[in-house]
Amino acid sequence: MDEVYEIAQVGRPAPSFDAQALVDGEITRVSLSEYRGKWVVLFFYPGDFTFVCPTELATIAERYEAFTSRGIVVLAISVDSPQTHMAWQEHELSKMIEGGVPYPMLTDRGGLIGEQYLVYDQEEGTDLRGFFIIDPDGVLQVVQVLNASMGRDVDEMLRLIHGAQYVYARQGEQLPACWHPGDETLKAGDELVGKVWETWKKK
Repeated sequence: MDEVYEIAQVGRPAPSFDAQALVDGEITRVSLSEYRGKWVVLFFYPGDFTFVCPTELATIAERYEAFTSRGIVVLAISVDSPQTHMAWQEHELSKMIEGGVPYPMLTDRGGLIGEQYLVYDQEEGTDLRGFFIIDPDGVLQVVQVLNASMGRDVDEMLRLIHGAQYVYARQGEQLPACWHPGDETLKAGDELVGKVWETWKKK
């Protein structure tokens, strides 16, 4: 039986789970706990054999090295069974990206995991487009949820990963609006109160 604990909240430990998954063409199980010590991107999507979802999974697969080069474990998850994931890989995804998607595709049976991550749509019986970044300590650093009709921007996903990793490694530094890697940051302190306008220049 799939297990989940607690509710997703930024700055708190990510809800734990253990779920069936399609990994490298084999049906197995995946637990969040096995990735402790690593950065994890967990992204929920509404369903296999839909319209926006294959464009997302294929684009992430196409840019997969940009994730793995930063030490990111990518986990995709929907309510579909591992057998449906496999059929979708063979029938469609492998035609969009050579070899199909290279990352695990998890099964959120009954929406139990989605409920804990606050993305499960009871009426539709599917998960919304939830995007979560979990740090090596198992803490949620980023939570983003879109409706089913809006595909995610992989460049923005990578920007958020860069940002989360930056502030994790540099306590005390903060990222201003529209920050991108290489941009100036803000160093929190009494001397900056009321004086951000002196140091931050809008692009």
